[in-house]
Amino acid sequence: MITQKMKYALKALLTLADEAASAHPEALTIEVIAKRSGAPKRFLEHILLEIRNDGIVGSTRGRSGGYHLMMSPEAVSIPHLLRLIDGPIAPLPCLSRSAYQRCEDCSDEGTCRIRKVFADVFWSYLVLIESLTLADLLRAGLPAELE
Repeated sequence: MITQKMKYALKALLTLADEAASAHPEALTIEVIAKRSGAPKRFLEHILLEIRNDGIVGSTRGRSGGYHLMMSPEAVSIPHLLRLIDGPIAPLPCLSRSAYQRCEDCSDEGTCRIRKVFADVFWSYLVLIESLTLADLLRAGLPAELE
């Protein structure tokens, strides 16, 4: 399950991607992003800072300042965002690629039936999610004839 924080991050990125695709794209303030996305401003400040530090969005100071998408929607990886915002996505610490930890109560990973079953499910999930990008989310809201 993705966290509410991740949902807010996705909503903000979708808002920035929509703006980038408009006829006259502009940097958007946190207030505008909050209003358009329906995400609370107080959460967006921290979330956008994390995403900016990762290079997905940029920010400009001043009167016409705000946030803008730095990457194309096709280049924004959803699993990368999940890991950035929510941390490891594996259901068990012993299955995580980026934050592997041996389970405290496990004597042998090779024969652990819990690990085996969840590994099979998790790898199937990864095959599906690893290819998702922000562009896929943008297309999800379009009528079929516009995709």
